[in-house]
Amino acid sequence: TMDEGLSKAVREAFVKLYKEDRIYRGKRIINWCCRCHTALADEEAPHQETQGHLYYINYPVVGAADKHVTIATTRPETLLGDTAVAINPKDERYQHLHGKKLILPLLKRELPVILDDFVDPDFGTGAVKVTPAHDPNDYEMGERHKLQFINVLHPEGKINSEGGPYEGLDRFEARKRVVADLEAKGLLVKITSHMHAVGHCYRCHQMVEPYLSDQWFVSMKPLAEKALKLKGVNFYPARWHKVYLSWMENIRDWCISRQIWWGHRIPVWYCKKCDEKTVEITDPTKCQGCGSTDIYQDEDVLDTWFSSWLWPFSTLGWPEETDDLKSFYPTNDLVTAPDIIFFWVARMVMAGVWFRDNVPFRNVYIHGTVRTDTGQKMSKSLGNAIDPLELINSIGADAVRFSVVMLTATGQDAYLSREKFDLGRNFTNKIWNASRFAFMNLEGFKEGSKTLDVSKKELSDLNLWILTRLSETQESITRALENYRLNDAATILYQFVWNDVCDWYLELSKPIFQKGTAEEKKAAQKILFTVLYQTLVLLHPFMPFLTEEIWKKLSEHSTAAADLMIKAGWTRSLQFSDQHSKEIVVLLQDAVRAVRDFRAGLGLDPKEPLKVSLEVEAGAKGIEVFSEQVKVFAKLSSFEVVEKFKKEKNKKWIGRPVKSENYKGQVWVAFDQEVDFNSIIAKLDKSLKSKENFIKSVEKKLANENFVSRAPEEIIEKEKQKLSDSKWEVERLATLIKEIKV
Repeated sequence: TMDEGLSKAVREAFVKLYKEDRIYRGKRIINWCCRCHTALADEEAPHQETQGHLYYINYPVVGAADKHVTIATTRPETLLGDTAVAINPKDERYQHLHGKKLILPLLKRELPVILDDFVDPDFGTGAVKVTPAHDPNDYEMGERHKLQFINVLHPEGKINSEGGPYEGLDRFEARKRVVADLEAKGLLVKITSHMHAVGHCYRCHQMVEPYLSDQWFVSMKPLAEKALKLKGVNFYPARWHKVYLSWMENIRDWCISRQIWWGHRIPVWYCKKCDEKTVEITDPTKCQGCGSTDIYQDEDVLDTWFSSWLWPFSTLGWPEETDDLKSFYPTNDLVTAPDIIFFWVARMVMAGVWFRDNVPFRNVYIHGTVRTDTGQKMSKSLGNAIDPLELINSIGADAVRFSVVMLTATGQDAYLSREKFDLGRNFTNKIWNASRFAFMNLEGFKEGSKTLDVSKKELSDLNLWILTRLSETQESITRALENYRLNDAATILYQFVWNDVCDWYLELSKPIFQKGTAEEKKAAQKILFTVLYQTLVLLHPFMPFLTEEIWKKLSEHSTAAADLMIKAGWTRSLQFSDQHSKEIVVLLQDAVRAVRDFRAGLGLDPKEPLKVSLEVEAGAKGIEVFSEQVKVFAKLSSFEVVEKFKKEKNKKWIGRPVKSENYKGQVWVAFDQEVDFNSIIAKLDKSLKSKENFIKSVEKKLANENFVSRAPEEIIEKEKQKLSDSKWEVERLATLIKEIKV
């Protein structure tokens, strides 16, 4: 921030805006921190809901000793600076006060009654005290009605001489004394509890004071209007765009001067002889008005954000027209947190448009906050943070990165625990082992092209299916990344690599590499190389280190591959699609799952061989080519595919429907008649009752308002998922019991 280049940019921006009449010095209501002794911009004094009180005070009417007006206020100590009482001109209750005056309690100053449409008749009593030097709304009324402005506070928060007998008291001690004196004089009607939003200093978190002070301001409306007119900035998630627009359309002037010890000094010099101001980029040696050398620089410094809003181009050498500035402004993306949309993002847009006639970035990705899995914000001070460096040393940078990306929905908070990073660790291990298998079976293979040069006629259903799934995955991930849905892209990739590639494609390929002909093996190698190559491309943005390591080995099998993975380029899609092969493999997968589910439901030994028949429609007979693989996958003694199933005598056949995308099927499992089905049914009944009791306990928990109101959203969603899964399990068990009893 204080480097020479950035300091020069700050001077340039200030002087340019000043000479365009966009920067001015004036007495305005600002946020003042009595602890830090500095002014704060509105965004640096965020409002917090605070439990306070409404004090109802009687203000006597001048000339009518028995008449008074009751006024409600949250800050009774500020009545010392009251210069009027305001009522809404349409409020019939106070018609008799038009043109009257009231007596200020304690100080006995006469206050005019003013009529102003700003007054809300429904707040408090409908009559409000006006303290122009200590409230932004009152300041506006004071300007409109030309009222006196009385500041009753010293900068450190103590009452000054305008406070009469309360001079020297701290503002909160003065509040107690004022309330006590009002009560003693019979002017305090009542005190009620009142929750209201109060500004707090973002540095020290102390309550700030609206305070009339001489400060430097930027007139922001012209800058905001120009930025909004140019447009060109997109927010992800899109909901933040409305927040940005609302702030820009209702923007207020920015107080840029600060009374702190460190920062860029305001480049304004005052002449002791003629009071002329000199504003220049370089330090002047004399007054530009009278030529006197008896000049001194403004003691205030600029708000840090006045430097930061220039960041997109000041870091590239502006105000000089450098090569970096020409090359890299504007940029594409800004990744940031929602709490600085106003502090930084919007101001960078305005600065970029004002000084460079172009937005500084096209897209703004707003990320969430890192939290523990119980919803608490992670921080070092709370001692609940996960040290990323320790994690990286333990499981690797790629595993950490992938876990965080996959577990964090777009724009949402990340709920993390040490155990959740096992997801990324296990995934990297899976990729590494799958790559080892691939290299074992790519011996002697050399690819001379980056593109896949094959026709459908040359390929088996298995190869057609995996290329179709690869193309679909490439398209889905590309769309997700282009729309900044990073976790969706990671999830799609995870499911493709783990399920499609590792669990099915590689396993179904083993018989070809073990027993296939030379021609079949050569075709399988070509597809295996393509799948690994393209999968690494998809993985690279998420796992750059792991993919570069695997790429070194893969490059040995290609004369066209780049020397580094990062140079390979993003392949949008193979544009490969074969619906029939996809339907056949999906049916195969669903049939195997149905057998496994059936075996688990009956509590059978996972290794016990079963005799299975798959009844399918005529168009699905192609699944027969995978018969041997199905036997291995599902641990079967025999497996046949038929269009019309006939039960074999001396066997009990139990059927389970196969739910597939395009084909209907039925898995039939044979049992010897001597099997003790009553014992099996008893076990299933016991499991069914246990699940039903579990469902009742979860439903009771979710019906508990105390639990639902206090538990983090993620915990509630977990309970709902448990309920949904258990209900499905109950339905499955009930159906199975019914089938066995037939």
